[in-house]
Amino acid sequence: MPETSPRHPSFGRSFARVGPRMDARGAADHRRRLVAAAHGAVVEIGAGYGATFPFYPAAVSGVLALEPDPTLRELARAAAARAPVPVTVEDGVAESLPAADSSVDVVVSSLVLCSVADQAVALAEVVRVLRPGGLLLFYEHVRSAHRILGAAEDLVTPLWSRLAGGCHPNRNTADSIAAAGLTVQGLERFGFSALPGNPRLAHLLGVASKA
Repeated sequence: MPETSPRHPSFGRSFARVGPRMDARGAADHRRRLVAAAHGAVVEIGAGYGATFPFYPAAVSGVLALEPDPTLRELARAAAARAPVPVTVEDGVAESLPAADSSVDVVVSSLVLCSVADQAVALAEVVRVLRPGGLLLFYEHVRSAHRILGAAEDLVTPLWSRLAGGCHPNRNTADSIAAAGLTVQGLERFGFSALPGNPRLAHLLGVASKA
């Protein structure tokens, strides 16, 4: 989950503990569905501890996985060694992708666009590196369409963002993707409770293409 602003060094350790619990409650299946359409040269932004790596299909020729947090990056490198396709893990952020213009077939974003410092900048980078016809595959949590819950997310965002590695629970990410010039081809909206006792928050699984 990359961002340009500094994180507290404990964030990666905390997410490494919490993430597998989320996966066991259903996030792993969401990630599997997320990358089903991946193919060719892939860039994954905010790879975390490599939770998506086991699900890449054989149509993928290679993955450049970027993760700025050192704890998560080392875990991702260990996961890359067990991945079914070639995965290279590097330090990097979504706002500055180390790839040439129009050189990538697919960009994968898994619970990342909530935490980038500037969605417009990150998505402009996605558009820059994608080939014509290339895909952005995204799995994100977003602002609730429920009036009261959405207002509550707006209220808690300033504090939550400071505590949770820059995460913004009130972003309208699908709108931002469309505003970046990508065409949203498929979008599934669903509620998901990431941890026991948590409310079912709005999540998206989607595909967007570059003209």
